[in-house]
Amino acid sequence: MKKLVLFMVMAFFAVAVQAQEKKGAEIIFKEKSIDFGDITQGDKVEHTFVFENTGDAPLVISNVAVTCGCTAPAWPKAPIAPGEKGEMKVVFNSSGKMGKQNSVVRVYSNAAEPIEKVSLISNVLPKGK
Repeated sequence: MKKLVLFMVMAFFAVAVQAQEKKGAEIIFKEKSIDFGDITQGDKVEHTFVFENTGDAPLVISNVAVTCGCTAPAWPKAPIAPGEKGEMKVVFNSSGKMGKQNSVVRVYSNAAEPIEKVSLISNVLPKGK
């Protein structure tokens, strides 16, 4: 019985120590989506997504891909040090769009989770006459 208890205590500590170890970069966004509600066709809306590298290695964003040419991202090209924050500005141009829009932006990096997604949501209404 003592051996079983000792084994369980040792196993618990091994799991606890392993859970505390971080390996590599980790990107955490303050928010994953922004809903602009109703906008008028032709409006441009933008948002700056704030993120933090909560890992223990520099975060490098290698690419950012969008779902259409109506969305334009700008992201930091330099590595983000552990514990530091970064910003990614995304602009959505509603010209030629109508109805509910969900512009998804895929962020490719060296993080433990290599692909993260953020999105701009809006409902494009026709221009008034």
